[in-house]
Amino acid sequence: QVQLVESGGGLVQPGGSLEISCVASESQSDVLDMGWHRQTSGEERKWVASITRGGNKYYSESVKGRFTISRDNAKNAVYLQMRRLKVEDTGVYYCRQAHGASVFWGQGVRVNVSS
Repeated sequence: QVQLVESGGGLVQPGGSLEISCVASESQSDVLDMGWHRQTSGEERKWVASITRGGNKYYSESVKGRFTISRDNAKNAVYLQMRRLKVEDTGVYYCRQAHGASVFWGQGVRVNVSS
């Protein structure tokens, strides 16, 4: 069973930067799309950004221009560089990786943007 391990969350002040990472324990087949979702208190999980195996990147309007998604295919890893963070970016961030026909989720990493 593929496990996704996330890291890099924490507390950051508004306007600050943070990078979160997600690495798969193994790859049972070709890793296709990778992405990040976030869930804030009382709300459903929402899509934030995605990156295809070929490197095409897509962002939600709320983070476009501030967040950058990237991946390292050799490490089965996906990263999210977050800049100019806002209080409303606070939440639990979940990575998602599609390995062939299977989709795996990380356990979530908390990002708290607060002064």
